[in-house]
Amino acid sequence: MKREELRTPCYVIQKEKLIKNLEILREICQETGCRILLAQKAFSMFAVYPLIGKYLNGAAASGLFEARLAAEELGKENHIFSPAYREEEMPEIIRLCDHIILNSPAQVKKYKDQILAGGKSPGLRINPRFSTQEGHEIYDPCAPGSRLGTAIDQITEELLDGIEGLHFHTLCEQNSDALSDTLKAVEEQFGPYMHRMKWINFGGGHHITREDYDRELLKKCIRHVQDTYGVQVYLEPGEAVALNAGILLTEVLEVMENELSIAILDTSAACHMPDVLEMPYRPPLKDSGLPGEKAFTFRLGGPTCLAGDVIGDYSFDWKLKCGDILEFGDMAIYSMVKNNTFNGMALPDIVLEENPGDFRLIRRFGYQDFKTRLS
Repeated sequence: MKREELRTPCYVIQKEKLIKNLEILREICQETGCRILLAQKAFSMFAVYPLIGKYLNGAAASGLFEARLAAEELGKENHIFSPAYREEEMPEIIRLCDHIILNSPAQVKKYKDQILAGGKSPGLRINPRFSTQEGHEIYDPCAPGSRLGTAIDQITEELLDGIEGLHFHTLCEQNSDALSDTLKAVEEQFGPYMHRMKWINFGGGHHITREDYDRELLKKCIRHVQDTYGVQVYLEPGEAVALNAGILLTEVLEVMENELSIAILDTSAACHMPDVLEMPYRPPLKDSGLPGEKAFTFRLGGPTCLAGDVIGDYSFDWKLKCGDILEFGDMAIYSMVKNNTFNGMALPDIVLEENPGDFRLIRRFGYQDFKTRLS
């Protein structure tokens, strides 16, 4: 397919940019000996799992279905973490997964022996209570009252008997200085226990493929932990795998005025890019500027009945009109995995740009995809 043949809205994953990210991640593995996993919660487009498998060591799951997806489509190392597991699902999780990370002392007592008996590696998620984030408490695992991870005052020798690894995930879209600071807090609290482990998992939130990311400091952190404690270090980035490797194409359906100019698109913040409202954040838009920066400013919104279904205010060198095609950037991550059919909205097509200008339709959704989610 050619670009002009694509139907909007559609997610377009750009293979060339995906490979660029994967090459950076593979280089980190090769230079440090760490192992990097795809965090599927950010990007689960299994059509490209064979490609990802050529570069990464496996995948990290947040539940049984993601674990099954990785086992079926990637077939490499398979790790899982959940704040709590369903008892009836644990036998299948043990069959599918290599590392099974438990969240609390109660979960350790309930499942550790079962995991060991199944020949798999049990781990414990720890919470250093050391926050490096500002302004986004919803994404801060170290926020006061967090349900994620076990704090040092709950750690005992008996609890860790049989536990083979420790996992901490405290970052969100951050540079390696945040990891370095966090690691100091982790070592201060949990250092005596790290020597007895087989592996340490640094979790996700590392923006490794971002242009300004300090990869040398990351390598230093990895080598320090591996050399000091004699463990295998894992990282499980999600965003870094597909960062800036996808776009969302959308068409202007209507232009109206109500104290300001408003353009209604065939894509929805609430349905197709939920992080815009949850984070919240302003997604990049090609050929646009900040409000008032260019000649014509428009508020861009979706076609749902939610009053707050607004993507943001953008300015353009031209006056938007019906039929214009807009291109939002960085739409590979936390888009397909979080979208929904609120208001009966159709899900966007999923397209792979195999080579620049050469597109392949991977999946087109229709009414049955909407209907079968209901009853």
